[in-house]
Amino acid sequence: MATPAPEILTEMHRLIEAAHEEKLHLRLIGGLAVRVHSPNAEREHFKRDYPDMDFVIYKKERRRLEPFFSKMGYSGDRTFNLLNGDRRQIFFDTNGHRIDVFVGDFEMCHKLPMRDDRLKTHPITVPLAELFLSKIQIVELNRKDALDLIALLLDNEVGFRDENIVSIERITRLCIKDWGLYKTLTINISRLEHLLVNENPGLSEEERQTVLRRINTIRRALDKVNKPILWKLRDKVGTRLKWYTEVEEVNR
Repeated sequence: MATPAPEILTEMHRLIEAAHEEKLHLRLIGGLAVRVHSPNAEREHFKRDYPDMDFVIYKKERRRLEPFFSKMGYSGDRTFNLLNGDRRQIFFDTNGHRIDVFVGDFEMCHKLPMRDDRLKTHPITVPLAELFLSKIQIVELNRKDALDLIALLLDNEVGFRDENIVSIERITRLCIKDWGLYKTLTINISRLEHLLVNENPGLSEEERQTVLRRINTIRRALDKVNKPILWKLRDKVGTRLKWYTEVEEVNR
């Protein structure tokens, strides 16, 4: 069930503030996190409802999830959480809000590690680089996710810092460790360019050029970075060998 943005934003802030009080590193990821960082996500062409809230938490804190969400008025999906609780947990409340928590690494089509204090970079969401990667790693990128990416790149600079910016250093570091992530990223930034050039989603020419420039900055950085020998060997194999994980939708 999709929840209107104002209502789900209020609930998200309630949960984040309560998690801070409990010293729990609960950080938002997904479309709602894009909304936090991108005022343009509220424009007509980008506006959307949010079917759930997605979070990431450090693996060492996973046993605190059940009592925390119970206190906040949520019930866990007992079967799913029992089988998958060390990687992912799901919670519901009586108003139809669904919470999806990724434990430790964010794993969908590709794995995004959340170690080295990455969840301490921003008080509400995962860092901008990981937020960008969490969307761009979707092999079957749909229009909703493509528009989220465009909004994110429109409102946030791309560069070599890590605070309040989409970090090229972080993106390149993860892509030279994972050829599959690199491949999906390069496919999807070409899809974004095609959408911007052939079906401009309500942007001015200046805005369109800003997003295209930021996409090109990421591409150039990936082209220039030194790749390890195993990466180069995998690159020779290319897409003849499957490079991503199939993701099954969890409908509960």
